[in-house]
Amino acid sequence: MMLKNITLATLTAVLLASCASVPRTPPPPPPTPAVLTAEQAITTDGLLRHISVLASDDFEGRKPGTAGEDKTTAYLVEQFKALGLAPGSLDGEWLQDVDLMGITSEAKARFEAGGKVIAMTNRDDYVAATTRFLPDVDLSRAPLVFVGYGVQAPELGWDDYKGLDVHGKVIVMLINDPPVEDPAHPGQLDPKMFAGKGMTYYGRWTYKFEIASKLGAAGAIIVHETEPAAYPWNVVRNSWSGERFELDADHRNLNRVPVQGWITLDKAREIFSAAGQDYDQLKAKAKRADFQPVPLDANASFRIRNTLRSVQSHNVVARIPGSDPALELQHVIYSAHWDHLGRDTTLQGDQIYNGAVDNASGVAGLLELAKAYMALPEKPRRSILFLALTGEEQGLLGSRAYAEHPLYPINDTLADINMDSLNPWGPTRDIQVVGSGQNTLEDVLATVAGFKGRVAVPDDAPEKGGFYRSDQFEFAKVGVPGLYAGRGDEIIGKPEGYGRMKREEYIRRDYHKPSDEVNPDWDLSGMVADLQLLFEVGCRISGNGAWPAWKTGSEFKAIREQGQ
Repeated sequence: MMLKNITLATLTAVLLASCASVPRTPPPPPPTPAVLTAEQAITTDGLLRHISVLASDDFEGRKPGTAGEDKTTAYLVEQFKALGLAPGSLDGEWLQDVDLMGITSEAKARFEAGGKVIAMTNRDDYVAATTRFLPDVDLSRAPLVFVGYGVQAPELGWDDYKGLDVHGKVIVMLINDPPVEDPAHPGQLDPKMFAGKGMTYYGRWTYKFEIASKLGAAGAIIVHETEPAAYPWNVVRNSWSGERFELDADHRNLNRVPVQGWITLDKAREIFSAAGQDYDQLKAKAKRADFQPVPLDANASFRIRNTLRSVQSHNVVARIPGSDPALELQHVIYSAHWDHLGRDTTLQGDQIYNGAVDNASGVAGLLELAKAYMALPEKPRRSILFLALTGEEQGLLGSRAYAEHPLYPINDTLADINMDSLNPWGPTRDIQVVGSGQNTLEDVLATVAGFKGRVAVPDDAPEKGGFYRSDQFEFAKVGVPGLYAGRGDEIIGKPEGYGRMKREEYIRRDYHKPSDEVNPDWDLSGMVADLQLLFEVGCRISGNGAWPAWKTGSEFKAIREQGQ
């Protein structure tokens, strides 16, 4: 038939027939009545009760290796038992041992620049420590070299070192990723370089010290700036005070950079100026791939004295066995870290870091989710594992310990749904996906949110690198897709911007401070609503549906595929 002889009716019929022949993916089903009923077990009263206990002064800030840990783990085991869950391991144990080395460092530092001593006060102007399991670490008059953002990213054609031999030197680095301008859109960041506005792992302080160790530097100092770091100086100061922990290791961490620390922006500018350099000009040059390291007319000396002790900390692990014998050894994990910063006896007044939002809220959510699963008339076909993790505040230690020594095979672990600092300010229309674009778990979250008239949205501050700062990251590193749902901003019944304002107020006023306590002004109904979404996500995954998968472009996709 010639095209000119085709009538409109014939063409319409052909098009309809073609459309009809294309198979359509059926829409996802709504949650079942049983799931909707079970999720009502998650209540504000239950959440507040658990948070109030865990964040009480009696628990002393829940620091690993203290009486606060003993009380915390005992409380969690008691609660899981009361709910009817099974011990997490197949040999009947509720606790997974996590061997730590406690390090209490007394550090003194001396900075010289341009021939003069730069006055520096520990904790106010700098923090310094060593993660080596040694009683003494000394460094004398090591030359300072500015290495920009301290990044080696061969896949991006980026190397801030350009062959520099850093042995015997203290490298000075900027926090976050290089903010590379998009040549096609001046004033915007290039989305092809370091995730554009987002943060990659190259921007994390942990990477900065790792690359310093790899290259053999004598010391590594990060310049703190509040905006790119995503937290003020007091968070650094408080987090680096008192006893810190590392996973115990036979090599005693002798492969780690001898001295690591931070300095304030003001002191960095003072040192650079005294050394005959302009800090802001060098920072601008560091945004370019052709940046060259800049030796400074400056040196640093450190004297670090360590008190060491071996500590056996614990992850608390509870389990709901799957109802299908063929799928029972496949697991969906819910995780939340139980630890916080403990007590600081050098403070005047309140000395206890109660950690009510961070992260008694997440652990309370873990218990309430377990209660909801136990309310199901028929348990999921796959098993559910509840992990209350130690050492998150020390560098994701508990999750790393589990990922490296899992109780159940990693290749049979479908997902980690992680909770860290839940929303205490009321119900929101939105729920944020921290690290959006990584895997299909966010698509499942979007589906269940839609059934409740809510919307899952990308993280509104990707430059803060939240995906790399909580426990799901350690699972991602071994290929397990992770979901980290952040607090929404559109709080129902409140003016526009109220949610963001409350979040920023918390970071400024309470985050990693003794003031992170139970607040009578809280509205935990939003926390309940968010947990109900995470419950529905887990219910769908723990059935017989498709496994969550990493999306094209995720740096973790190949890890999962290699393991399967």
